[in-house]
Amino acid sequence: MNVHRAPLLAFQDLSLDECWESPARTITQAEITLFAGLSGDFNPLHVDHEAARTGPFGQPVAHGLLGLAIASGLGTGAPRVDTMAFLEIVSWSFRNPILIGDTIRVLTWVHALESRARGRRGVVTWHRQIHNQRGEVVQEGVTRTLVRGRSGTDGDDGATSG
Repeated sequence: MNVHRAPLLAFQDLSLDECWESPARTITQAEITLFAGLSGDFNPLHVDHEAARTGPFGQPVAHGLLGLAIASGLGTGAPRVDTMAFLEIVSWSFRNPILIGDTIRVLTWVHALESRARGRRGVVTWHRQIHNQRGEVVQEGVTRTLVRGRSGTDGDDGATSG
C-alpha cells in the first residue's frame, strides 16, 4: 500500500487570507487530568466535579492552555507548513470554556507575510480560532512562525500585511 502525505508548504506557497480547517478532536476527562499532572495546575475548576458544579460553568472545564496546546497540534496539519520555529503569541483570548466532551477544530488564516533572508525563509502571522461543535469560538489569537522558503528562491525582503 502506498501512503501519500500532503507536501510541506514553503513560505512562497502561502498567500494572505487563505484559510484552513483542521480535523476535529473531542476533549476527554483523561486529557484534562493528564494536563493537570503535567502542568501542576490542579485547580478545582478543572479536576473536582463537586467543586466545579457550584462554579461559574456548573461542571469541570479544560485548562485554557490545554485548549491552546491541542490547537497547536491540530494546526500542524492545517496547513502543513515547513515551520522552522514558533516565534511568538502576539495575542490570545479565552472566550468560552472548553467542556468535557466538546469537539474542537481550528480555523487558521494567513494574516501577514514578511519575506526574510532573500526569500529563503519568512515570518508568517497567523490568525487562529478554536471552535466547538456548537460553532462557538472558544479561543482565538494571533501567532507568528518562521517558515522555510523554497530552495533557490531569490525574493526580496519586503513585507506584506493584512
